[in-house]
Amino acid sequence: MHKTVVREIPRPAGESAGLRDDTVMRDLKLSHHPALPDLGRSSRQCYASGVMGMPSLLRKVFLLDLVQGLKITFRYQDPKEICTEQYPLERPQVAERYRGAPRLNVNPDTDETMCIACDLCALACPEHLIVVSSERNEKTRRKELTNFTYDLSRCMFCGLCEDACPTDALELTQDFELASYSRQGWIWDRETLEKGPLPTQYQK
Repeated sequence: MHKTVVREIPRPAGESAGLRDDTVMRDLKLSHHPALPDLGRSSRQCYASGVMGMPSLLRKVFLLDLVQGLKITFRYQDPKEICTEQYPLERPQVAERYRGAPRLNVNPDTDETMCIACDLCALACPEHLIVVSSERNEKTRRKELTNFTYDLSRCMFCGLCEDACPTDALELTQDFELASYSRQGWIWDRETLEKGPLPTQYQK
């Protein structure tokens, strides 16, 4: 076991303990020690920065910054400077390649669906949200579409179903208003898809 030996440094004759302690503290010069900050100088700087000058005081008293902000605000109240779209009275212009609500196209001449029930859109969908039901016509020996279900609540509008369709029957339109009050409202059947999105028209 190690023992610590404290050896007292002899003092010169005639020197008291208090005088020597004061001398040691003065020689250390803590305010200029490289490992310690200059506390006196930093405190003076903080005090000096906290004192508010007369120009800054006047700006705060007379609210000059607020007046300048209001000046810019009222400058743009001119109808010529307003660039805000008055939605929903004004419909915004979306990008040409925007993919929104789906639509199942019909032949305008015969009013029959263009879907041939090939099921390629359902196979191409990464979320497997499309369900195509069909039955074979005994006379023509061709499959005919009976029901088409599209679950919008899981759709990420990637457009793969639209690209996979060989007859351009399925299309993602530019309509972006897809809000619904229930989860069932997100599941569109064939009738809803053939009608297409019907955005609400607002008037003054």
